[in-house]
Amino acid sequence: MTSMKDGLETRRTAPEAAPPPGIRKPLPPRLFAVRGTNAETRWEALRGDDYLTPDDLFFVRNHTATPLIDAATWRLTLWGDALRGGPVAFTYRDLLGMPAETVTAFIECAGNGRRLYGEQQNQEVSGTAWRLGAVGVARWRGVRLATLLERAGMSDRAVALMPRGLDADYVEAGENLGRVRRPLPVAKALDDVLVAYEMNGKPLPPDHGHPARLVVPGWVGIASIKWLGDIEVSAAPLESPWSTRLYRMHGPGHPPGGGPPLTGVGVKSAFELPWPARLEAGREHLLRGRSWSGGGRVVRVEVSDDEGVSWRPARLRDDRHPRGWVRWTFPWTPRETGNLRLLVRAADESGAVQPDHAAYNLLGYGFDAVVRHPVVVS
Repeated sequence: MTSMKDGLETRRTAPEAAPPPGIRKPLPPRLFAVRGTNAETRWEALRGDDYLTPDDLFFVRNHTATPLIDAATWRLTLWGDALRGGPVAFTYRDLLGMPAETVTAFIECAGNGRRLYGEQQNQEVSGTAWRLGAVGVARWRGVRLATLLERAGMSDRAVALMPRGLDADYVEAGENLGRVRRPLPVAKALDDVLVAYEMNGKPLPPDHGHPARLVVPGWVGIASIKWLGDIEVSAAPLESPWSTRLYRMHGPGHPPGGGPPLTGVGVKSAFELPWPARLEAGREHLLRGRSWSGGGRVVRVEVSDDEGVSWRPARLRDDRHPRGWVRWTFPWTPRETGNLRLLVRAADESGAVQPDHAAYNLLGYGFDAVVRHPVVVS
């Protein structure tokens, strides 16, 4: 059953649809846009939902396919030359018996917004053509990675970790890159990284990392390795294709071989509207949206209906989690029919503001520009 409000279809229930190969949960086309092995959340599907992204609406980023792993036989092994003893393995039961922490945080693919380089900036990039729906906020519960490192006997010599997932090897252009893995500095690992086993109060679903995953707050999603299987603890710097070839800025304006590996996320915003949205002239519409930043709490959101000539403040709705997002509303009455674009920009507590243009790079990472959302007024 669906209802109509402000000319927009809002979610009540949705028919199930068979997921593409590699994704386990249903992906109704009204809720998701399937992009190869991935599934992008449609922003209009979030309209009216709670602060947290429900499990059945959370985007899916898979390099290969979602594995089905038995928590009873699963092990997380820590190993490497920066442990004082030999390898140490933790069971799922071990994790459940340790002191637990909960963090509300977004996870976002580094390529979220990639197609807007072309649609909005007329720049050609490669990679999965996400628009803005490769992001979600959940309440994650688990054990601090720092706790596991302490129990495993990490020495003062440690400088880097290499978390690795249990999904199948990733093959790109005929080259086997192995299982997804990406270095993590010890300083970040000891700060706020979580080995999570729950998402929104329930065990992690298969598509989101069951039995356990990393949650690296404020950093690009590739750092939050799903289906965590082992972590190398090293006294020397570590590299993988996901830190050398991928997930760094390449192209004009960037160093030869690419910039440094991507870490933090910029300030971003999105309307909870279809693309394009269709709205009626001469009546007030309560626009809704969400803004987030890897740099801290969002403190200001503004909307423009005249291509950025003037801006008016939106009303912020929520407690502003430092690693979550803020929901906002904006009353808007279009006076004339026709095609136009709505703009929204946010600022965070560090003083960072969404730019008018995103920094170009060949792989289309880090699109953080003010988005021009198309609207048809009739």
